[in-house]
Amino acid sequence: MSGPPPPFDAIVLGAGAAGMMCAATAGARGLRVLLVDHGDEPGRKIVISGGGRCNFTNIHTAPDRYLSANPHFAKSALGRYTPQDFIALVERHGIAWHEKTLGQLFCDGSARQIVALLMEKCRAGGVTLLLGHAVSAIDHADGLFRVSVNGQDYSAPALVLATGGPAIPKIGATGFAYEVARQFGLSVVQPRPALVPLTLGADDALFQSLAGVAAPVEVHWQKTRFREAALFTHRGLSGPAMLQISSYWQHRTAIAVDFLPDADTDWLVQAKQARPRATVRSALNAALPARLADVLADRLALNAELANTPDKALRMAQAKLAGWPFSPTGTEGFAKAEVTAGGIATRDLSSRTMMATRVPGLYAIGEAVDVTGWLGGYNFQWAWASGWAAGQALEASGR
Repeated sequence: MSGPPPPFDAIVLGAGAAGMMCAATAGARGLRVLLVDHGDEPGRKIVISGGGRCNFTNIHTAPDRYLSANPHFAKSALGRYTPQDFIALVERHGIAWHEKTLGQLFCDGSARQIVALLMEKCRAGGVTLLLGHAVSAIDHADGLFRVSVNGQDYSAPALVLATGGPAIPKIGATGFAYEVARQFGLSVVQPRPALVPLTLGADDALFQSLAGVAAPVEVHWQKTRFREAALFTHRGLSGPAMLQISSYWQHRTAIAVDFLPDADTDWLVQAKQARPRATVRSALNAALPARLADVLADRLALNAELANTPDKALRMAQAKLAGWPFSPTGTEGFAKAEVTAGGIATRDLSSRTMMATRVPGLYAIGEAVDVTGWLGGYNFQWAWASGWAAGQALEASGR
C-alpha cells in the first residue's frame, strides 16, 4: 500500500511557456516542484506558434509594448529576464534561430525544440510532471495549498497559476486561472480576445469581396497606430496590422486605415500634373493590389481624368485614403484570438515576485495575468520573464 505523495515546495498549474519556465527555474534552485496540466502534452501553444517555428521573443521588448491596467507592472520582470537571456538559453541548447521583421526571432527548425528545451530544464531540475489530468479541487489551510488531481491530493506551501486564458480553446485553453484567483479573493480584469481578426458589417460588404488580398497599411485607433500588412477576409480584417490594433480597439468605435502610408501628402495633385490623362483608378492601380484599387476607386467615385478633376476633390480623396474609416462589428472571438487581454489584476500581485499580496504563497504568471504584449514574440517574452521571476521567488519549505 503506497503512502501519501511526497511533499512539494511548489505546485505549478499549467505546463505552457510560463509554467514550464517557472518550474524549471525553481527546480534548478533545488526546490521540489510538481507541474500539472490537463492536456496530454506540454507547450501546446508553443507548438502551434509562429507557423510551427515559434516566434519565441522580440529583441525590441519594452514595457510600453504591453497592455495592462497598470502599465508599469511588467517593468520589473521584463528588466530582470531579457530577450538576450532567453536567446542565450536557446543557443546553449544548440537551437538555430533567425530574425524576421520588426525584431521577431524564430527557430530555424521546429517550435518543438523550444518545448524540448524547457522539458529538459524541468528534468534537470527534478520537476515532477503530471499530464492529462484535470484539477478537481483546490483548497488552502495551515499554510498549505492542497490540489486534487485524478483522485490524489498533493500539497505545497506555494501554488502558481500558469494556465493562461481562454484564447484558442481548441488546444484546451480555459479561464480556469480566473476561477482559482476569484476563489482566493483576487480581482480579474474582464478577459477579452486580443490579437484577433476584426469583423465588418453590411456597410463594408464591398471590402469583404476582397478576401485574400493583402497590402501594407498604417492603421490608427485613437492615438495608437501600427504599420504592417492588412489582410481582407470574407468576414472582415486580419493580418498583423489588424491583429495589433484589435488589442486596443473598443466596441462601437471606428478605426482608420492609411492605404498609402508612404505616399506624399499631395500625391494625387502631383499625379495630375505629371500624368493629366490618368484617373484616380489608374493611379491607385499603380500603387495597390488591383482588386483593392478598384474597390477604393469605386467608393471614391471619381471617374474623370485627373486633368478634369478639381484639386479640391483630389485632396478630399487623398484625405479619405489616408484615414479610411472602418467600424468593426466585433472580433472573431477567443476561437481565433492569439492571446487573451485582461486577466488576474496586477494590483493584487507583486511585480517583482508575481505573488498575490494578500495570499502568501499564491502566484500568477504569464497570460493568466492582465499583461498582454504586441504581436511578434512579446507574449512569449512575458511568459519567460514572469515565469523566471516567480521561479526565483519561490522558497524551499524546509520540510
